[in-house]
Amino acid sequence: MMNGTTAAPANNVNSASETRPWLKAYPAQVPHTIDEGRLGTLVDIFQASVRDFADRPAAESFGKRLTYREIGDAAAAVASWLQSQGCKKGDRVAIMLPNVMAYLPILFGALRAGMTIVNVNPLYTPRELTQQLNDSGARTLFVLENFGATVEDALQNLTLDRIVVVAPGDLLGMKGALVNLVSRRVKKAVRPFTLTGSFTFTAVLATGRRTPPQPVAVTRDDVAFLQYTGGTTGIPKGAVLLHRNVAANVAQCEAWMRPFLGERADHVMVTALPLYHIFALTVCALLMTRLGACQLLIANPRDVPGFIKTLRQCQFSLMSGVNTLYNALASHADIRRVDFSKVVLCVSGGMATQEAVARRWKEVTGRPIIEGYGLSETSPVACANPLDLAEFSGTVGYPLPSTDISIRNADGSPVPTGEKGELCIRGPQVMAGYWHRPDETAKVMTPDGFFRTGDIAILRPDGQVEIVDRLKDMVLVSGFNVYPNEVEDVLVRHPKVMEAAVIGLPDGQSGEIVAAYVVPRDGTLTAGELREFCRANLTGYKIPRRIEFRDSLPKTNVGKVLRRALRDEVLAQEGQGTLSHP
Repeated sequence: MMNGTTAAPANNVNSASETRPWLKAYPAQVPHTIDEGRLGTLVDIFQASVRDFADRPAAESFGKRLTYREIGDAAAAVASWLQSQGCKKGDRVAIMLPNVMAYLPILFGALRAGMTIVNVNPLYTPRELTQQLNDSGARTLFVLENFGATVEDALQNLTLDRIVVVAPGDLLGMKGALVNLVSRRVKKAVRPFTLTGSFTFTAVLATGRRTPPQPVAVTRDDVAFLQYTGGTTGIPKGAVLLHRNVAANVAQCEAWMRPFLGERADHVMVTALPLYHIFALTVCALLMTRLGACQLLIANPRDVPGFIKTLRQCQFSLMSGVNTLYNALASHADIRRVDFSKVVLCVSGGMATQEAVARRWKEVTGRPIIEGYGLSETSPVACANPLDLAEFSGTVGYPLPSTDISIRNADGSPVPTGEKGELCIRGPQVMAGYWHRPDETAKVMTPDGFFRTGDIAILRPDGQVEIVDRLKDMVLVSGFNVYPNEVEDVLVRHPKVMEAAVIGLPDGQSGEIVAAYVVPRDGTLTAGELREFCRANLTGYKIPRRIEFRDSLPKTNVGKVLRRALRDEVLAQEGQGTLSHP
């Protein structure tokens, strides 16, 4: 594995202005570099917050709040239980949960016990779940009961030593009983499941509380997360994020945000993006813990009326989201009934924010959207706009402290300022490599320690970074990566499909949609039939929204499908023009 670190400059703007023009634009109180080891490990960050903010609310779910002390006690019980089960430092623990109260104690409990977290999308199909758990080697799985049937279907292909079934209302006291009752009524349409020998999360807490956890020497070089991504190639693989990588990114984000946010004890962050997504994981779960803020956990942000009802009942000061979420909220009539008077910051990441959405959001709420940029491989934040912007900028802002960027051509040479090239990033937040894939790691790391993002960008003269296009064929649906190879592999499994090509097309709601162009073997094949086949093998956002049948696909002389040519052809036919290429 390869660990990306930065040779950070001193706070000398004149000497760095030629190669790091963004330093001149930094807000006055933001340092140019961070002390990478100051915060220690993620466990150190959590334990310090439990100590320093013991009586502050740490999280709110379904109207119930828990303090940092209560989250800390539950996390200690999780750590103790894992140890009682024979789990050792470095073992992988998979978490397959939406934003429910149990997520934070499980996360921090497993980290405290020295485990490595493998975040799993709860909406994964059995095939996707099997692939990720087997690749990571996770032998322990925490799963919300709503998704137990998926685990049951995958079980024969998995090697799991223990499964913990979590209920939505766990840790919510009497309120939790009502939450579980409502949830289980909704689940009546879902197939029941049997996971013989599994544990309930309630039992885990009861057992774990009998004995304090044994101390574990967690170091900054230990692996904190295997954060799965397709990277630049579309091959699912785990980005190895060490404690030092993620803790550095927490420190970088803190350095950027604290001068603007101040030392208030009453900040509440609306956490609607799923915590298994790297953006919410760092910016919400970890950074808010460091700041002693409270997280308002939204378990199902797709229920926009319910989401807005929750916002109307709470006082919040911070909000994180993606373009799709802001668009859905701003387009709903009831959003004007939400009190945004206490809100000081609305941040966006995960996908490009559309100017029209940002404009609509400010019209409705009076607050601009502040956009940033990052990837799973960079823990994730690499660039961010100043937090005091009055209007949406249309760029992803400036590199964070201790972060270097380089815009390079296909040969790996830097391009002049203002010209397009591949965005490359170097800093302490860059991953250690891809899990058990040194060949894939080598493809994305340059000899001088930069991570090749696969995104096409421009560095403006003042140091702002503007994302223009993508080298990779990845499709970005509402902030989630969809990799054509994976979808194509599923499509061609259908006995009536001969060939398939998948591309992304612009969409006003989700940023892009997945579009499949299929050469059938059998003329009786229908789009509906193929979509049902995909539904059994792919998470919902990966299923092609558009399916078209063709006699042939554009290819190279050696038979490789030309996805970019296909996309340009489709866009031209629809009058949207072709994509610009560097």
